[in-house]
Amino acid sequence: MKLELDRASDVPLTDQIVTGVQTWIRSRAAHPGARLPSIRQFAADYAISRFPVIEAYDRLVSLGFLDSRHGSGFYVSEHARLGLSGMGTCDLSNAADESGHLLSQFERPDETLQLDSGSIPQAWRDVDALGQAIRHVSRTDPASLVDYGTPTGDATLREHLRNRLAPLGIVADAKQILITEGASEGLDLLMRYMLKPGDTVFVEDPGYYNLYGLLKLHGVRLVGIRRTAGGPDIEHLHAMLAEHRPRAFFVNTVFHNPTGSTISPPVAFRLLQLAREHHFTIVEDDIYADFQADPTDRLAALDQFEHVVYVGGLSKTLSSSLRVGYVVANTAIVRDLAAIKALTTISGSRFAQAVAATLLERGAYRKYLERLRRRVAEAQGTAARTLEAHGWELFGGPAAAAVPAARGYAQPGGKFVWARVPHIEDSARLAVCGEPLGVAVSPGSHFRPHGEASPWIRINVALTLDPRAQAFFAAAARLEA
Repeated sequence: MKLELDRASDVPLTDQIVTGVQTWIRSRAAHPGARLPSIRQFAADYAISRFPVIEAYDRLVSLGFLDSRHGSGFYVSEHARLGLSGMGTCDLSNAADESGHLLSQFERPDETLQLDSGSIPQAWRDVDALGQAIRHVSRTDPASLVDYGTPTGDATLREHLRNRLAPLGIVADAKQILITEGASEGLDLLMRYMLKPGDTVFVEDPGYYNLYGLLKLHGVRLVGIRRTAGGPDIEHLHAMLAEHRPRAFFVNTVFHNPTGSTISPPVAFRLLQLAREHHFTIVEDDIYADFQADPTDRLAALDQFEHVVYVGGLSKTLSSSLRVGYVVANTAIVRDLAAIKALTTISGSRFAQAVAATLLERGAYRKYLERLRRRVAEAQGTAARTLEAHGWELFGGPAAAAVPAARGYAQPGGKFVWARVPHIEDSARLAVCGEPLGVAVSPGSHFRPHGEASPWIRINVALTLDPRAQAFFAAAARLEA
């Protein structure tokens, strides 16, 4: 073991030692059971005090990298390369870009206008109703504050969700619904269940970068399918099916992230036909369903869970802190997913699920959604007019769907618009343009499966009237080609 320690660095020696030993173990230069230098020997070798070595070794034992054997010393743990001890068998390098995109959003200064944000403003949330539901559950179900839930989730909430799915044409028994910690856990559970390293999966291009990162974390190969104003490009999908045999296709049905588009009926029917012909599973991500006032066709409704697994959630609308998502599938799949969940997280938050059930039961969520949908629809219109006035181009064309509507194409909606400055080929330039104005946007490359350059950016419609956003739209339009 040879570490590089810098005594002049601002990074404490303890942290440097911990990082160095972790890197040494992950590099496979060390085998399980290998003995480390004694604390005295390590301090002498690197001409440092014994105190940072003692602290570092103790921390490495707590993290599972080292075993401490009384009277003998410190040894590389037999389990040091497992995922729970430093992700030794999990290659994070493939997913590093996506995780970096996500982490960077939490590291921006508070005063920055996060124009690419995925959240709706706090002022638009029904905080009062949320607080009332929290107090009600705290009084009437104190066990939910401290006890485990069940792996399948709160029975009352599952029954409410079953009733909410019915207007979408999705007929499911409560036993076919698994509550998850947000839709992200639902997607992760499905990946664990369906996929193995080396499998090929289809994803939409552009799409949600966190989904890309999760899939890469599972070691699968991504093939991007172009997203159009009416859903996945069927011609492109057909061509890719001639070359690849995907295990699954992850599709965002309504108010797609980032384009805001919705799958049209002809595309939905053809997509299901291809799934049946080529024996792949469609994972229908319908996380933005509650933003839609007039329901359109869902793949799960047309297929009734033969080739479709449905994923939804309440976190995008209700509260980002109450992580409530769900998976709907046939009972055999739900049973297996519950078993995986029991092994990985035991259960979700019983308290969060009880709060969500209370809001649904009292009608507070329904009333809140009516107000939220109006606000989002108004913001969509304002965003489109504002961007077009500054010379920007919107995905789907001007007034994005007034003309195609007659052909079955739903008007773009939801929280996002996908926009570009016509003469700018790489939107990384737009991200740079926004920085001195206090505006943060993510280059369109973040929303592509393999980080390819893109002229487009995602814009949160709720923020487009902010003076900083207005200044950014004007400045970006003035950039030279």
